[in-house]
Amino acid sequence: MNWNNILSNNMIPDILVTKLESALDQTIESQRRVSGGSINQAAKITLPGDRSCFLKWNTTADPSMFFVEEKGLQLLDAADTGLFIPGVLATGETENGIGFLVQEFIKEGRAQNNSAEIFGQELAALHKNQHEQFGLDHDNYIGRLPQSNKKHQSWIDFFIKERMKPQLKMATDSGKLGTTTVSHFQSMYKQLPDIFPEEQASLLHGDLWGGNYFYDQNGRPTIYDPAVYYGHREIELAFTHLFGGFSGAFYDAYNEAYPLQPNFNQRKDIYNLYPLLVHTNLFGSSYAQQVKGIVQQF
Repeated sequence: MNWNNILSNNMIPDILVTKLESALDQTIESQRRVSGGSINQAAKITLPGDRSCFLKWNTTADPSMFFVEEKGLQLLDAADTGLFIPGVLATGETENGIGFLVQEFIKEGRAQNNSAEIFGQELAALHKNQHEQFGLDHDNYIGRLPQSNKKHQSWIDFFIKERMKPQLKMATDSGKLGTTTVSHFQSMYKQLPDIFPEEQASLLHGDLWGGNYFYDQNGRPTIYDPAVYYGHREIELAFTHLFGGFSGAFYDAYNEAYPLQPNFNQRKDIYNLYPLLVHTNLFGSSYAQQVKGIVQQF
């Protein structure tokens, strides 16, 4: 999501404008559509005093998606790591079910000399916020798909029951994956105690890929669009490798601040089965092939 990339002159629905002005208690003086990723629609809106805000909305997804996103942003902000979290100004839904979230608008800049190192250090600080159980006290979403956060004492139980099985069932029910792949998953589950190292549950952004962060005009790491829960921190680091966008300096700084256990690179594809299953269910067959390629070794 590039918050500064103007797409078109299509306007925000009138019913949403009315709801926004009521929620913000201010008049929207101007609006410009911007890119909001592949899930939501988005716009830059201007309030009196030339105050700019970022708006995203969805006409088809469950409006609760934005309410739990706000809770996730609050959890990340409360961790007090130095990572910049754009403040939430309003969350709600219209009478006809359009969910929305308004945040302060942050201008994108570029990395400065030490920005990547700071990002790595601050992500490590986030992961040092820990909990005795894996999960969260509420469910949320990854993209527009429900994400179950039922708590477990064991990371392996959580990974299988709350991450793999729901997404795998969705993919098989829709015909994107078949019974042979399910058998490979079942074989993999039995081997996970010998693969995953034991660690305490860490607070995770949950959807940290190259499209969900940027550096602001001061070179400050800025993160957004979370799918927060307490999980094994390696799943977060694995996801940063999946689509690229993170520098060697970022990883070096992270590992210096909070060293990963040996052989992480041999485990990261297994962790990335989760985002790949999510992408399979959202976007289709090319991601299904990647899933098959990983699990067929089991």
